[in-house]
This record gives sequence, C-alpha cells and structure tokens, in this order.
Amino acid sequence: MGSLHRTIALLGFDGDDLDPAEITARLGAAPTVAVSKGGKWLTSATTAEIATTGRWRLDADGNDSINLDGQIIALFATLSGDLAAWRALSACYNGRVFCGLFLATGNEGVILQPSTLLQIGERGLLLDLDIYARDA
Repeated sequence: MGSLHRTIALLGFDGDDLDPAEITARLGAAPTVAVSKGGKWLTSATTAEIATTGRWRLDADGNDSINLDGQIIALFATLSGDLAAWRALSACYNGRVFCGLFLATGNEGVILQPSTLLQIGERGLLLDLDIYARDA
C-alpha cells in the first residue's frame, strides 16, 4: 500500500444555535471560518452564501501534505487542553475532525496513531473521512 497523494484536516462544529464566539473563547483560537445561522460567509471558491446552520471551522496548516496524523495533532496543539470544555461543545454541537484523503492511484492508504485517535475520542469528536479518487 502506498501513501496518499494529499491530505487535508480540519476541526469543525455545526449547529443551528451555534455561537462562534463561544467556541473561539472556549478553545482559545480564532477559526478559519465562523458564521451563525443566517449569516453570510465566503466559501472556499469565494462565493458568498447564507449559512443554513452555524459553523465554526479551523483548518490545519500544511493541508497539502501527506502527514494526516501530524495535521490532526497540530490542530489540537493550538487549542485548549480542557477536555470538559471539548466534551460540552461536542454534546451541544456536531463536533468532528474532517479528513480529506486524495488518491493519485489505487491502493493508497494512511495510518493514524492510537494517540491521535485517543485525542479525537477524548474530546467527543467524530472522525469524518472523505476519500477522493483520481478521475479515470
């Protein structure tokens, strides 16, 4: 099995009553994207949209690398270590670590260390994997 061509990782919370300022205050870092339900935000294609739900998202640095494990660990390293605060946020909002896995060929893969998986679970977060195959 070969390594992946490219990976991206982000941390996100979604919810209709989500207050982006509350999450920023509790986790201690400014997000990449923050919008309340009904607010305007710019997509990655810089298209203005009205948010159908509240969102708070923090993108990992190095989102064009193949070190997914490192990207996730780096996300957590910049944020609060207060696990009770994380679990409270995850109980109120849809909290997740989103990972985009981009394949250049077939049979590529990635490994996450047990310590990374533990950090995701301790925070009550979902692990959301999207796999993108190269067009044939």
